[in-house]
Amino acid sequence: MKATTPEPRILGRVDLPSVRESVSRARSEVREWLGVDHPMVDDIVLATSELVTNSIKHSDSGAGDFIGLTLSTTMEIVYVEVNDPGSIFSGPHVRKEPDAEDGRGLLIVGEISLEWGTREHGRGLGRTVWCAIRATPPPGDPSTPEPVSE
Repeated sequence: MKATTPEPRILGRVDLPSVRESVSRARSEVREWLGVDHPMVDDIVLATSELVTNSIKHSDSGAGDFIGLTLSTTMEIVYVEVNDPGSIFSGPHVRKEPDAEDGRGLLIVGEISLEWGTREHGRGLGRTVWCAIRATPPPGDPSTPEPVSE
């Protein structure tokens, strides 16, 4: 019998207006849901910021539309999901020029997450872009404080 993986627990969900100011609100919501002492809060906030920004800039959302943000967790992983109307012209992609002035959002998300991806919900039903980030820093991570010996 195969062991079951527990379903992620939802920490928070919000619909944000599809406007630039919603990126700041998304960051604030995630900090509140996780707590400022969460060991990976900075990476998760950064990924959220990039996904929400991409959603507002590159989806077919317009005035009066909303972007959905959901944060969920297991013991090992924090999931960031952003739902938007999608785009009839293109899907999310990683920019090939890492030194470009902009357009590096998914490159950043790819670097700080274990994995990321998209789910198309069908014509006119939108898209979800998501990423999975460790809930704790990996062993040997330079940002992890070393124990102090006495």
